[in-house]
Order: sequence, then C-alpha cells, then structure tokens
Amino acid sequence: MPAKDLRDAKLTPKWLTVVGIGEDGVTGLGDEAKRRIAEAEVVFGGKRHLALVASLVKGEARSWPTPFDAEMRDVLALKGKTICVLASGDPFFHGVGVTLARKVKPDEMLVLPAPSSLSLAASRLGWALQDVETISLHGHSIDLIRPLLHPGARILALTSDGDAPAAIAALLDELGFGTSRLTILEALGGPDETRRIVRADAFDLKKINPLNVLALEIESTPDARILPLTVGLADHLFEHDGQITKREVRAVTLSALAPRRGELLWDIGAGSGSIGIEWMLAHPSMRAIAIEADEDRAARIGRNASHCGVPGLVVIEGSAPKAFAKLETPDAIFIGGGGSDAGVLDKAIKALRAGGRLVANAVTLEMEALLLDQHTRRGGDLTRIALSRAAPVGSMQAWRPAMPVMQWSWVKP
Repeated sequence: MPAKDLRDAKLTPKWLTVVGIGEDGVTGLGDEAKRRIAEAEVVFGGKRHLALVASLVKGEARSWPTPFDAEMRDVLALKGKTICVLASGDPFFHGVGVTLARKVKPDEMLVLPAPSSLSLAASRLGWALQDVETISLHGHSIDLIRPLLHPGARILALTSDGDAPAAIAALLDELGFGTSRLTILEALGGPDETRRIVRADAFDLKKINPLNVLALEIESTPDARILPLTVGLADHLFEHDGQITKREVRAVTLSALAPRRGELLWDIGAGSGSIGIEWMLAHPSMRAIAIEADEDRAARIGRNASHCGVPGLVVIEGSAPKAFAKLETPDAIFIGGGGSDAGVLDKAIKALRAGGRLVANAVTLEMEALLLDQHTRRGGDLTRIALSRAAPVGSMQAWRPAMPVMQWSWVKP
C-alpha cells in the first residue's frame, strides 16, 4: 500500500472493534481490548461471552438474535457509534470476524484476536499446526472428515456440541479406523479445561463439554475406506448400477475439466455422481451440481457424495435441458449422459460462462456424430480413449477391450 494510503487508513475512524475472547475471560484480555469494551456504547456477543466480560461493560450489552443474523443488520445500523463485538478466540478463524468483514471495510474495524481453540489445542498436544489437518465440523456434516482419514494423519476438528465426539468415533470405527486415538480437549483456556483420551472403537466418554476440540491420531485396519489423494478413485468406492464413468476415463475427464479453486461444475446426466464428487474433492472451495433424471440414481448420488466426504454436492432431479432453469452459471460443464437428447448440448454451451470449459464423453454413434459436428463448427480437442483389461479366457488370460470413449473438450470464447 502506498504511503499516502497508509496515512489515510490511520485517519479513518474505527467505529467497530472486534475482540477475541477465551474461556479465561477478562484475565486473558490485553489492556487495549479491555479499554475498547469499556468505551463501547453497545457490546454485542453471545450470552456466554457477555457474561465473561460483564465487569467491563459500561454501555448496552446485546445478545445475538436467534436465529443468528448473518447480515449483521443490528451492528451495521449503529455505524457512527462506538461498537464492540465479542468473538471466540481468533475472530477470523471460522468466526464472526469473517462475517463482519463482508459488510465492513477493514479500515473501519479494529480486530484484537485471542488464540484460536485450535492454536490452544496444538500447544497442549505439542503438535506443529502446519503439519496438522484442521477442519470445522461446527454446524456441518461430520462426513466432511472422510477425505482426511489417512493412516498417520493428525487432525484437529472443531465440533458442534458434546455429542459430536461420540458420533465421529462411531464413524471412524465404521470406516475401519477404530484403532485411532481421540483426545477430547474441553473448555480450552478456562478454569474447567480438561483433556480425555480414548480409542475410537472403545469410546465410552460421558458428559462432554459442548465447547470441545477433537484431536485425532489416525490408524487404520487393512480394509479401511481410504479416499486416495489422486483423481480416478476406484469404482468400488461408489455405489452404482453400471452407469458410472470408469476410473481411467474419469481421470482423463477431470484432467480435461481442469478444476480451479472456487469453481462450479454442472455434471449433466450424472449417473453415480462420480465426476462431480471428484471435482469437489480437488479442494474444499469447489462446488458441483449433479443433474440426473432418474429418481433412484439421484438418491444414489446423494449417498455417494456423503460417503466420499462432499455432502455439499447439490443434486437436481430432472431432465436436461429443462433442469438448467435458474441454476447458477457454471465455470465448467461435463456431459456424461443424455448428451444426444434434443437441446442438451446447445443449451449447455449457452449456459457456460465465457472462458468456461466443456467436456463431453460419447460411447454411442449418435453422440459421436454430435460431438464431431461441434468440433467441426467450434474447434476444441477430440480424444479417443480405448482401454483393455486382462480377463480369463479358459485357463489363460487375454485382453478384453472396453467400449471406446470419444471425448470432446472445448473452451468457450
């Protein structure tokens, strides 16, 4: 930032202060944080946070509304006054600071963070945070932890309540990670801080504090369900009725789709959902919409998404192109089934954003003819994927070819 901009930023009045607070309450606050709380005309926070700093508050104390207002209307309506918002630990680690930053300019807001609960957990365990997988399961499906379950992994997980550790332990045991060691760190940083250790397959802890962090040291059995880090997951990891893009073709297809951080994919004629699922596994920011006309397959896609740790995959049960109506503009489109149906390919091309990628696979002559025509008119790349697998022929082995796949990939100008 240029020197002039730095001077201007310092002169901008900071009407909003966000104070991170731990379980030790006022004791853990610095002098600046205490002063800001005391000088605030209105102090916002959860009931627990307000109780912790009650001795400092001289203005009005306001609890967050129920349900929580992510638009922060009450806070924004008081711009011009001196306002303080209380947050747990580091406000910018899955905290209210992130929500406020979408509404308030950084130079209007002073943030005074405290250590996050994960920082406290790592310090108690002697774990190097840069080597640890971290995840927030607070208010989210515990299925999100599935892609992180690799032998030798260390995971720190924020949980929703006192019941979550038992549910996570049961999931680990179900998936073949029952010998993993779980450490439940409760009320970190406060006078009631405790630490308890148990194996996932022997979980018997009761009365767990709702404010807990779960530390996992992952160990696996030979039959554990491990989701590899590469594309082209084994077909048996997906529930399917035969309508699935096979692993080798899937790997080539995902390479052509070229996922980029934060992008949205339409998976048209999704079948088992394997393309959309692996797209989302590429990075937590990835999003996908699976469009499938068959009711049973649509339900199966939802189960596969949860079992592969991407429960956020959106399943649209309906026929293309009618199902495209009102969907968010995609960054990439894959057409695996139904591509030769009237209007599907043309409407998909129209829906794709400029610069977006489209990949379509064909196994039928009708779909091949359609893709050849599109290649002639629009360009792009054509690839023929031919695979053979060894199979028994009497008492010996021979190559048995799979149906060849023609793939058209194209970038919209």
